[in-house]
Amino acid sequence: MSVTNTSGRRKTAVARIYLKAGSGNITVNGKDYKEYFPTLPLQYIVTQSTEVAGAAGNYDVKVNVSGGGVKGQAEAVRLAIAKALVELDPEVKPALRAKGLMTRDDRMVERKKPGRKKARRRFQFSKR
Repeated sequence: MSVTNTSGRRKTAVARIYLKAGSGNITVNGKDYKEYFPTLPLQYIVTQSTEVAGAAGNYDVKVNVSGGGVKGQAEAVRLAIAKALVELDPEVKPALRAKGLMTRDDRMVERKKPGRKKARRRFQFSKR
């Protein structure tokens, strides 16, 4: 089997993955995913796509991820893995879609406006 590569994005995080048949190893930026994502909720997010598709332990995944924070990166990896699994086996798409794993979450941080402290926060008003 050849290598399948896809990408996933969330906020400003971008994940590129290379998926091939193997024993279930997930490597993120040269480290094991449990070392790169130390908390259990983040590890669950990363492996969620393979568990829902019933392919846990069947594929090795090599991930390059950059930008954003750890949660955005984990969700970008989850989307990329889901897209790769659908590319290999279209039968798993309904199960992944039912769990909301095939949808690109397009919510981004609102930009800072001029004359404001943040996007909507105004400077403190002093009446006197």
